[in-house]
Amino acid sequence: MKVMLVDDHPLFLEGLRNLMETYEFEVVGTAGNGYEAVEKARMLKPDVILMDIELPGCSGIDVITPIKSEIPQVKIVMLTSFDNDKKLFEAIKRGASGYLLKNLRADELLYLLQTLEMGETPLSPGLAARLLEQFARQENERKQDVSMGRELTGRLNQRQIDILNLVTKGMTYKEIGVVMELSERTIKYHMKRIMEALHIENRVQVIAYASREKANPNDC
Repeated sequence: MKVMLVDDHPLFLEGLRNLMETYEFEVVGTAGNGYEAVEKARMLKPDVILMDIELPGCSGIDVITPIKSEIPQVKIVMLTSFDNDKKLFEAIKRGASGYLLKNLRADELLYLLQTLEMGETPLSPGLAARLLEQFARQENERKQDVSMGRELTGRLNQRQIDILNLVTKGMTYKEIGVVMELSERTIKYHMKRIMEALHIENRVQVIAYASREKANPNDC
């Protein structure tokens, strides 16, 4: 297994390299920041990159995508001092193959890295359950958004939904009319129909409702 190590603390990096080589991992190179990690990965083509999240200039999470796009087969394992659910989720979502905390014992670290060869996702104890919870939570939110969008679609036609989305962006009726190539009077007419369909009384309530219900889940 060819391993590349990425960390901005030289002393930790050297200690980690010595540990890996003692247990017969082939350390093909090291890097001290995200930009260097991309360049070294491109040149060395390692099997595994063990990389700190907090790097100067460009974080470890930020360079997952560019590295994986050039070397799809490489397995990137994040190594960090911080137990952060948001970063854990983001790293895995971008393609990291594992997420380990620096407070692991040496034997635990080496064992978890070896599980990569068996197709496992090495995670520090306790992180796997939290990762599953986060994915489940996001999936529930996605389903709710789709459900809300369908609810509005059932009440409004597509033109009205388009107007509603523009209203939530703070545009005036006149501005919306220019964008949609309709008269301001026509926009006001549709807004009246929207309020009737949603059983609300004014523009402020329309904005609040649409923001809460996410009129169009695909709208950025």
